[in-house]
Amino acid sequence: MGNIILRYLVYYLAQILRNVKGHDSLLFTSQDPFKNVPKNIDVVAPEIGPEGAEMSVEYSANGGSKFPELKWSLNSGAGVAEHAIKEYILISEDPDVPIPGMVGLHGVYYAIPPEKTHVHPGDISLDGSVKADGGGKWLKGGFRLGKNIRGTVYGGAQPPVGHGAHRYFYSVIALKDKVDDSRMSPVATKSDLLEEIRGKVVGWGYWYGVYENKW
Repeated sequence: MGNIILRYLVYYLAQILRNVKGHDSLLFTSQDPFKNVPKNIDVVAPEIGPEGAEMSVEYSANGGSKFPELKWSLNSGAGVAEHAIKEYILISEDPDVPIPGMVGLHGVYYAIPPEKTHVHPGDISLDGSVKADGGGKWLKGGFRLGKNIRGTVYGGAQPPVGHGAHRYFYSVIALKDKVDDSRMSPVATKSDLLEEIRGKVVGWGYWYGVYENKW
């Protein structure tokens, strides 16, 4: 009974806040380090479909929070050579949360090797065989875990029931220099990374999917 009441309450609030969404200006790639850097990386999610495709329930918090397979490459007019890229960052965000001035931060991953341009679900899990200094965490994909909104490895799509479709952005950022771990928290925050990548961004791009939590 309690869960039903809560669901009705969430639905009611979602209806009131139905038009509170579209906080794209707060996305990671909308911030200062990306000014004057072109969107020059093509990101695809082959298992789901083209940008804007509907994500199935398995990619949601209600269905197991599967991380989508992602592939990326420099586009034809990138203006940067592959050998100039020293590492990547991958960020997952929801700009449609019904809270003014906020985006939902679902996943933060950094120190991705330059030769790795394909991430699959098995990469997004903790690697217990690697011990990082100071409490840092490594993932099975061979890169580091940053801090998301829940302090977990990843959180699947979870829009409030009744709030309509939300967009889930998966942004890839190319850096010409590696981030300095000593200047950030052991599990780096979004703010840590934004400060550390100043002057290092040479490319970026994203894919986004859409998910709606229907009644």
